[in-house]
Amino acid sequence: MPLVALTGGIASGKSTIARRLAEHGAVVVDADAIVRSVQAPGSPVLAAIADEFGGDVILADGTLDRAALAGRVFGHPDRVARLNAIVHPAVRAESHRRFEEAFAGGPESVVVYDVPLLAEARADDAWDRVVVAHAPAAERAARLVALRGMTEAEAGARIASQASDEERLRLADVVIDTSGTIEDTLRQVDVLWTELHPRP
Repeated sequence: MPLVALTGGIASGKSTIARRLAEHGAVVVDADAIVRSVQAPGSPVLAAIADEFGGDVILADGTLDRAALAGRVFGHPDRVARLNAIVHPAVRAESHRRFEEAFAGGPESVVVYDVPLLAEARADDAWDRVVVAHAPAAERAARLVALRGMTEAEAGARIASQASDEERLRLADVVIDTSGTIEDTLRQVDVLWTELHPRP
């Protein structure tokens, strides 16, 4: 019953890897989806965010104004740390609940935690395998410009706000090189799956 952490910087191809593992039968737990769930309208986490950063980060319908909050904390490490202190404990608790639920499905379960901020927040957890989706920062910046419409400056700022490639690669048990074709990436994922879920 391996518990696998899958991480990678923005535009690293991590989602492609997660989808392929899910196609093989892995249970993928999405950290971003957990963040959204613990920040749902009426949640204690959302109330704490409003107390810390101002009620105007909550929209009229009661949901979090993510753009407003990002604008308030981006580029301010102390504010990011305060936000993380509110959000991360709730995410950790909910992720563990989902892991246990997935493993209850049977002894052959492979659970993959799709977590962008592994190096920043969950590096010391007890993972059976850490998989890093990796493409050079320049390649990822080009993808952000081409595929997400960012300017080069915006792309560079987003990449710089995350852990460095070196920090992520230091954690890796397996590196999936996503700088080639999609087919090449998928082939590497297929090999990984045979290691995670060997046939009897």
